[in-house]
Amino acid sequence: MLQNKRAGLTGTDLKTIALVLMVLDHIHYMFEFTGAVPVWFTMAGRLSAPLFLFCTAEGFAHTHDRKRYLLRIWGISSAMGLIEVLFMLGYFRRADGFWPRNGIFADFVLLCLVWQGIDWLRQHRCVRGIAVIAAVVLWPFAASLLCTVPALSKPVAVLCQSLIPAWSNLTDGGVYYLIGGVILYLLRDHRPRQLACWAVWTFATELVLTGWLASGTPGFTFSMMFTDYFEWFSVFAVLLMAAYNGRRGAGHKQLFYWFYPAHVYLLYAASCAVCRWMG
Repeated sequence: MLQNKRAGLTGTDLKTIALVLMVLDHIHYMFEFTGAVPVWFTMAGRLSAPLFLFCTAEGFAHTHDRKRYLLRIWGISSAMGLIEVLFMLGYFRRADGFWPRNGIFADFVLLCLVWQGIDWLRQHRCVRGIAVIAAVVLWPFAASLLCTVPALSKPVAVLCQSLIPAWSNLTDGGVYYLIGGVILYLLRDHRPRQLACWAVWTFATELVLTGWLASGTPGFTFSMMFTDYFEWFSVFAVLLMAAYNGRRGAGHKQLFYWFYPAHVYLLYAASCAVCRWMG
């Protein structure tokens, strides 16, 4: 029998769109110093992170093996976190001192733990649910206390940046992004409400908060919210989320997992070569 096809975008479609937009954004990020990459590359790229967040929430909810799903994300996050530590220590930096701060997988590690905690609470397994959510929330505070012991400060700092990510150390995404991920997961069975709440949250934190902070900048005008302060463009990702038809699509999951670190470091290596050539 032929399978009924729902109109709209599959999960694979959304991830492919997000991937293309991400590459544009990172091309601008890595090569902005040349002055040759148009700013619309990164403007369009504002939609990428929300789309990957939406797809990750859906993927976590539907996967048959959540442990494997989390471990795969954690492995990539940890490896990129350790590379980030090397950058921070001064290794492999570009000639102008720049290094990439791309670590969105650390956000996904924390969110997968919180999402699992939410599901345990829904199943009335309250001790487990509260424990895992509390661990995510309290880990940065515990790490700060541990860092007061001189012998532990450096190892704990490395752990927070890599193997046991702390939300206070995120170099990509951040707390507002994490809260947006919680909103998407909590309301995923109520799609209109889910997208409306996420859009309001994103609009409030990106446009209102950013605009309020930027308004204190000398020479600020509202038109600059469409030129210099365009982070709020990410809210438009809700239009693509609304087109999601609930189907997984063709998959290609290995591509989406490994393309992220591969393209980051390849683009970075190319930018280092261009920087030396221009210098």
